[in-house]
Amino acid sequence: MPSRVSGNAISVTSASDPLLLRSRKVEESDLRYRPTGKGFRAKKSLQTFYEAQNNHIENLLKPLHAHGEDDAEDRANNAIQVKFAIYGSFAANCILAILQLYAAISSLSLSLFATAADSVFDPFANLALLLLHKKSGKVDERKWPAGGSRFENVANCVYAFLMGCVSIVLIVESIRDLATNNEDKTFNVASLVAVGVAFAVKLALFLYCTAYRRFSSQIEVLAIDHRNDLGINGLGILTSALGSKVVWWLDPVGAMVISVIIVTVWSFTAAENFSQLAGKGAPPDFLQLITYNVMLFHEQIEKIDSVKAYHSGPQYNVEVDIVMNPDTPLREAHDVAQSLQDKLEGLPDVDRCFIHIDYETDHAPEHRKKV
Repeated sequence: MPSRVSGNAISVTSASDPLLLRSRKVEESDLRYRPTGKGFRAKKSLQTFYEAQNNHIENLLKPLHAHGEDDAEDRANNAIQVKFAIYGSFAANCILAILQLYAAISSLSLSLFATAADSVFDPFANLALLLLHKKSGKVDERKWPAGGSRFENVANCVYAFLMGCVSIVLIVESIRDLATNNEDKTFNVASLVAVGVAFAVKLALFLYCTAYRRFSSQIEVLAIDHRNDLGINGLGILTSALGSKVVWWLDPVGAMVISVIIVTVWSFTAAENFSQLAGKGAPPDFLQLITYNVMLFHEQIEKIDSVKAYHSGPQYNVEVDIVMNPDTPLREAHDVAQSLQDKLEGLPDVDRCFIHIDYETDHAPEHRKKV
């Protein structure tokens, strides 16, 4: 519903700083020469702290609508680069999967089979991520009333499980290879060159996606995946070459190490996605951003009873309890709450927002089921 709140809203502009937060900013010249007495590392840590604090103050003082407008403008200006990163990564992963599968089959190196297993799954993960990202914005609201923001988390958890299963199979094969003393390891130049090409392409994709990761959650996931693949491919090349040239058992041991790395990385990924699905709370700086802007949003908001923000997929659900005068007409109370909800839902990291209105703060916490 469009907002009908007019002249009573308080705008947080450069002229509106009731808590004098701007006076707490530390100038860049002060950052350079502020003494710590504990050496260069302590000085660097102190500079990093004050730079983060300055950025946080600027975010607090920025009007709510500016956050959404800046994010939309950045996304529009970088739309072509974002599409190139997503579709380019998908196309490259398809080609590299074939290349690395050839390298593994032609060399029969377990280390390269481990890198190939990770590479073969990448295109399917990219495709699932792309389709679910599009699907999440076009879901049937009667079937999925909370929206599709959590689809990507579910897909990541399923993918992590599959990668874990494949890695365990490779660990078993490596142990069997060690037990049978399979010393027949030949040096295959073409295979190592193929994986080397994959390493170079992944490095280029990682650098490109890292540059644009803040414009899309998809690109952030791709950047992390490319980074992980760099380590896996590099280790695969090293252990495969050493296994055929130095000591044969370095190849199966390398495959085991790579598989353990894959399991570990995807276990952390799954844990993070599970925590988002379970409703992990937002960090303090985000809660402060919400609280500060609610406090200054409208003169009829007398108090803030509570502010909660928790994950609902990659983004947050926000719940705010505000206190208004008990004599406030229902129409005015509704308009203030609706306008505040619209503004908060315009923030880039907010999926949904719920505003609860009360007239006192002496009651017990609401909406909490006792178990």
